[in-house]
Formats: sequence, structure tokens, C-alpha cells
Amino acid sequence: MKIFKNVFAIFFPEVCLSCNDYLVSNDSIICLNCRHDLPLTNFSFEENNLIEKSFYGRIPLENATSLFYFFKKGNVQRLIHELKYNKQQQVGTFIGDWLGEQIIESERFKTIDCIIPVPLHPKKLKKRGYNQVTTFGESLAKKLDIPYKENILIRVSLAKTQTKKLRLDRWRNVQELFHVNNNTALENKHILLIDDVITTGATLEACYKALSHTKNLKISIACMAYTK
Repeated sequence: MKIFKNVFAIFFPEVCLSCNDYLVSNDSIICLNCRHDLPLTNFSFEENNLIEKSFYGRIPLENATSLFYFFKKGNVQRLIHELKYNKQQQVGTFIGDWLGEQIIESERFKTIDCIIPVPLHPKKLKKRGYNQVTTFGESLAKKLDIPYKENILIRVSLAKTQTKKLRLDRWRNVQELFHVNNNTALENKHILLIDDVITTGATLEACYKALSHTKNLKISIACMAYTK
């Protein structure tokens, strides 16, 4: 099997999903050079970080974190594009494992009971075939040894794409989009709400609006990248 794998690698070598150079045998997803260039936020270890500050007066968060900063035409944008549009779901696992290690080390999230993803509308899910945050959430859940619950928060209407929208337009575009399928399952829980990229936070704010009717619910946020 190992010989077959080595022969396969000769004719079909894996490439870095960021720079497209060939990966060496010990690399996975991205090459070592690109990995070193990824813009880490270290928000997992920082109280009152930029994400938490951005939600002041909007959502009463416990904690919030992101693994990377998001810059247009940067390495992180290329990775998430591969995950979101080119079915490279291993990117989500890669990011979830890395962020999970940070979260465990930080101890700021140690009371989390379960992970809830921002859902796709069924039509978009059917068209794409997967939610881009699923493997991210599943790997986080495995690292933190907590449940991943993807059928509690439901998207009930289909918003137009958020790309290139201004902050106010984004906020209007996500109002009344979400519904909680089972409030009692989240009562007295501390959930980790996850998404791919935080730009204005309008989507997460709309999720909170749906979740806020749940008794004694605490919410923290984790995402792959934060737009600085």
C-alpha cells in the first residue's frame, strides 16, 4: 500500500492549496512556507480582543476567537475559497484542529457544552453539497470532546449573497433568517457558535436573535478568519 501511495504521488503530486507548489511528503494541505505566512490572531488567548469588542452592545458574548486574520487576495482567502467552492473540505479539518489546540491551551472556553454551526439554507446546501463549516466544526468538537449539533439552528429564508455589501446592507439582508428547532436542548447551555469568516458580524447577530429566546443560554463564537 505504501509503495502504491508513493508511486501515485509521483504521477499525481499534491499541491499547496495556497501557492500551488508541490507538497513534500511531510506537508499536508499547505506547504511549510505558506503555513508560516498565515496571519494568526491569537485571539484565543486575548480577552477583549477585536471580535469581542466588535460585538459590544450587540451580543452579550462570553468569549470569541478566530484562528486567522482575513485579507483580500491573501493566503487565508485562498484557503477558504478552496474549502467553500472547490470541495476541499480537508481545509476545514486542518483549521479546526489548529484552532482546537489553541482553545484547549487558552482555557477561556472550557465551559463550552456543544458546537452550533451557522447553517446554510437547504437550497444552497443542496446546490453546494455541503456546509463549508461542517468539517471545521466536527474537528473542533473532536478536539474539545463535545457534541457537534448541526440541526438545531435552522436557516429559514435565503439571503442574497453578502459579497461586496456594505455593513448596513448586510445587516438588513440577514434579518429574520434563522429559527431554533429545539430550544429546550440548549437551555442552561454554553454553546460555541461557529462560522467561516466574520466581516461585519451581521449573520452571527441574526443567529443570536433567534437563539436569545432560549432560557439561560450562554454564547461564545469561533470562526476561521476575522476581517481586520
